[in-house]
Amino acid sequence: MGYAAARGGLNAILTAENLVRRLRDLDPSDRIELDQFTGRLRLLVDRVMGESGLWAPELAAMALRQGEGDIIEAVHLLRAYKSTLGRLDTAIPVHANDMQLVRRVVPAFREPGGPQILGRSTDYTARMLTTTDRDIIDNGAATSATDGALKTRPSNSRMSDVLRDMNLLVDRRRTDDPEPFDITRTPAKPPAPRSALLSSMARAETGALVNQWYRNILGPDGYLHEVTLGEVRHGKLPINVRHPMTGGSVNIGSFRATEVEAIEDLNGSEEDRTRFDVGYGFCFGHNERKAIAMANLDIACYRDGAKSGLEQSLLLTTDGLDSAGFLEHLKLPHYVTFRSMVERKVAVRRVADGRK
Repeated sequence: MGYAAARGGLNAILTAENLVRRLRDLDPSDRIELDQFTGRLRLLVDRVMGESGLWAPELAAMALRQGEGDIIEAVHLLRAYKSTLGRLDTAIPVHANDMQLVRRVVPAFREPGGPQILGRSTDYTARMLTTTDRDIIDNGAATSATDGALKTRPSNSRMSDVLRDMNLLVDRRRTDDPEPFDITRTPAKPPAPRSALLSSMARAETGALVNQWYRNILGPDGYLHEVTLGEVRHGKLPINVRHPMTGGSVNIGSFRATEVEAIEDLNGSEEDRTRFDVGYGFCFGHNERKAIAMANLDIACYRDGAKSGLEQSLLLTTDGLDSAGFLEHLKLPHYVTFRSMVERKVAVRRVADGRK
């Protein structure tokens, strides 16, 4: 209601909102159904869920439809809705090795332990716009390939395990299990624990995170810092909770996630140059761009995030809702503050001209 003080006031606001609804729902027969979002625009739905921090495909589809395809608006709607929900329980932690894989690629190793699963991807073909409605693949074959991937059980062998067995990996694993930092209840500010940084990046605006990653790997000489990926995985993970009566584990559903391990070549003067280190990325849905950027920024923050200001930038500037909200508030009335600025300019000019 920040525009209520402007000419037209509340009536103008209500009329503008009514115009949005009327034009959006002008033809009910042309209404986009929710399953069209979750089926045909699955990557868009996944991105909204990841940036909202809420796994709810149908709600994300509703938010996209209401926001007319505006991702930031959909994220705003979904986060606002989430804030009205109570927290019923906390899921039992699951290991990423329990992921039921639909895609797994290991760029750093030709013959990794376990299968390479290309899955549903256009990474290996030319990007050409299809201007006709005819199918360009055999639907039956595509379905069989997907079903086969879903039934494939994950291999516990990872590229990081291979490097660790060769004594080529720095071991930064912790023996304790600290409570994860909850960024939904407490704002994360530097210096922050790793869980706060990873949570912030998992919920960050994808484009902002990719931009931070690109800026970080691009050296002052214009050459790119070498990046190697050990694992890129996408699949389903179970959601288990503790039964209130028996205390046993009960499965209540599943969610899809993308997981990435990035291998870093240690070459600093105070680093162990005989070993590698690994950064980690994990986010809701199928969003490999975010997970890859996240994994590389995770290790970059560990190496020199405090000195470069990278940690501060990731924690405070990559949330799409925060940055877009600040930008969009500029459209609200600012005539009072701007008038005071004009009056100051006039006063300074009078003094400069020797007038009172």
